[in-house]
Amino acid sequence: MELMWLEYAWALLILIGLEGLLSADNALVLAVIAKHLPDAQKKRAINYGIMMAFVFRFAALFAISFIANVWQVQAIGAAYLLYLGLKHIIQARFGKKNEDVHKDTKQESAGKGFWPTVGKIALADLAFAIDSILAAVALALGLPDSPLGDFGGMDAGQFIVVLLGGIAGLVLIKFAATWFVKLLAQRPALETTAYAIVAWVGVKLAVITLAHEDIGVLDPHFPHSTGWTLVFYIVLVAIALVGWFAPGNKPSKADNAPQ
Repeated sequence: MELMWLEYAWALLILIGLEGLLSADNALVLAVIAKHLPDAQKKRAINYGIMMAFVFRFAALFAISFIANVWQVQAIGAAYLLYLGLKHIIQARFGKKNEDVHKDTKQESAGKGFWPTVGKIALADLAFAIDSILAAVALALGLPDSPLGDFGGMDAGQFIVVLLGGIAGLVLIKFAATWFVKLLAQRPALETTAYAIVAWVGVKLAVITLAHEDIGVLDPHFPHSTGWTLVFYIVLVAIALVGWFAPGNKPSKADNAPQ
């Protein structure tokens, strides 16, 4: 029982970290989209963006049981997470640099009015809300069933993990986004790392889908097996460590401080 709750706590910590990076990315996108506006309108647009991020992410929580129980939705979610993560990694490796992308975004936004800009921000928020809920559900569904019963067609313990992760993402967008933006500035490889984790979480959701009783490609108990759980978390930690110590990162002042 203690090991089960330890796994829950570990998954929640991972989810909060992932939500933090996605929230920072969300905040960066809002800033880039609104960059061409006058200062007063820029502030209003970003505030609208934060409010819409709250609304979309809370709305996404109501879709949890649907995502958790329908294998077709799980399959689409797995494919989407894999596409999202791999697309970002490939673009980061072979595509334009972030500065060029931000420059293009600014040029595209130039001359656009306030409300069209708010509309673009709304679409970006909706995309990030979908990313957030899919990543959370994929992580939670891999956890063992808790003794708390069911809630809305989903294990209550797993639902709590998703709910707390979603709330953490909202809090981080509002209060900690600035810190994450600074962290990404010091360690830019963490942005690609976050999307690599998203892709790996997509693999986890794909495994859950393939083990669904209506599919039967994998044993139904495999997603919860000790072997797969260890492999998943070992690879996840390895991805995070590679991103943290990647050569492209700028050393922070703390890193340069004398020991």
